[in-house]
Amino acid sequence: MKKLITTLWLSAGIVLISCGQQAKLNYSVNLNDRTSDEFKVTLNVKGLSEDNDIYQFAATAPGTYQTMNIGRYVRSFKAYDKKGREVATEKLGENQYKLSTPKKITKLEYTIAETWDTPDDGMKVYKMCGTSMEEDHVLFNAHCVIGYPKGMQGASLTIDLDYPENWNIGTALSRNELGAYYAKSFDHAVDSPILLGRLSEASADFNGTKVELYTYSKTDKIKSADLLESMSAMLEAANKFVVEFPVKRYTFLFHFEDHNAGAWEHSYSSEYVYIEDDYAVDGGPKITSTAAHEFFHIITPLNIHSEIIEQFNFVTPTSSDHLWLYEATTEWASDMMQVRGGIMTLEELLGQLRYKLRVDEAYFDSSYSLLKIAETSFSAEGQKQYGNIYYKGALIINMLDILLLEKSNGTRGLREVVNELSKKYGPERAFPEADFFDIFVEMTHPEVADFFQNYVKDAKALPLEEYYAKVGIKYTPEQITGAGDDAVSKKFVFEIDPDATEEQIALRKAWTTNF
Repeated sequence: MKKLITTLWLSAGIVLISCGQQAKLNYSVNLNDRTSDEFKVTLNVKGLSEDNDIYQFAATAPGTYQTMNIGRYVRSFKAYDKKGREVATEKLGENQYKLSTPKKITKLEYTIAETWDTPDDGMKVYKMCGTSMEEDHVLFNAHCVIGYPKGMQGASLTIDLDYPENWNIGTALSRNELGAYYAKSFDHAVDSPILLGRLSEASADFNGTKVELYTYSKTDKIKSADLLESMSAMLEAANKFVVEFPVKRYTFLFHFEDHNAGAWEHSYSSEYVYIEDDYAVDGGPKITSTAAHEFFHIITPLNIHSEIIEQFNFVTPTSSDHLWLYEATTEWASDMMQVRGGIMTLEELLGQLRYKLRVDEAYFDSSYSLLKIAETSFSAEGQKQYGNIYYKGALIINMLDILLLEKSNGTRGLREVVNELSKKYGPERAFPEADFFDIFVEMTHPEVADFFQNYVKDAKALPLEEYYAKVGIKYTPEQITGAGDDAVSKKFVFEIDPDATEEQIALRKAWTTNF
């Protein structure tokens, strides 16, 4: 049972929530002056030591797999003592400022340009991971606005936003008694994007989890209430797929204007940047499928992640070998939860598989394994191949699900293993990066070790015909030759086998059904 609560236009009057803690870093950001497309930031701080002599801006952020170097957007940077006298600072490299005498410093002031409209050097920050400052709204991602003194990545902080009174705000963060947003660490702040402006809002309760939607729509064409209504079936399907949501509150932030950029996941929220178009009003399948993908990240990496994710390195981009788990598995889940929830038909799923194969074949290097995609994700060459984690990666994870179901006689597939892993680890316990392949094999079947070696660590040709035959699906790759010597392409055919055996049909039922 869910109760829909809708408010289209809200003032800035929001209930303040006591966090019961004092922050060590207190930021103030002026969003009233937006003429220069720059954030005016003040950091009030006490008790810096000689160990805090560097102010660090982010080189990257979790879940982006992209080198960002946010320091290149800084336009001015100054430090002051308690009497207002300037303390010398010096820029070191792209993302760091040297603080000459940190013990004296009580305030830092700087300006930093928004990422959307600022000319770049070819290394553009993804829009959903960046910042936008316009007359009627602001997209605020903390890693693009604030930094932290060296050694204080884990320090608690507040962000006090000064903005127009008639604006509404969407974020997963809570406010303290003074009205500032509280984060337990820099990581927590980065994990909690903020959308402000002329927003519509809607919320609903899904089995004890409050789901909130905030939407900026350039011409007010798209309303949060319409999006929530179109996403409700997906959220119900997601709840059944994961058995029970591991969060009590989740926030969707939608930005509809002039760009199609995609979405970025967080532990308790996700943000989406799309062109304002009529399809969104009707709750297009694209938005629902993308939201299903981002929402499943409440399982991985929120509840299943290695120490590389838990102790994130904002200074030096560091890859994890388990991108297959964080992104490919999530892409698989976004489709299967819809199939098992009755939102997507089996024929539509097979169409998705065909599409993923076509994209893999046409646009990506077949020599890149999922492990190599992970290892090279922060490099220029790796970025060209990164997108295939959602295409080839999802195909491989679908095969893994079928293998697990076959070896368990249709009683324990990837969904069940992932839910067990979520309970075993959870948000506060990381799995060991170097040992996770072995841990997964120990939890499942010895044959999974060869599967990982052949199709995750190596890039062997995928035995699609063999695997899909297990669930009574016929796979036939067809080569099509047209006019001209170079007019050769492949057609990938997935179709339900009318002559499938009872065993194949039973395994297919297990593959498309939640236990």
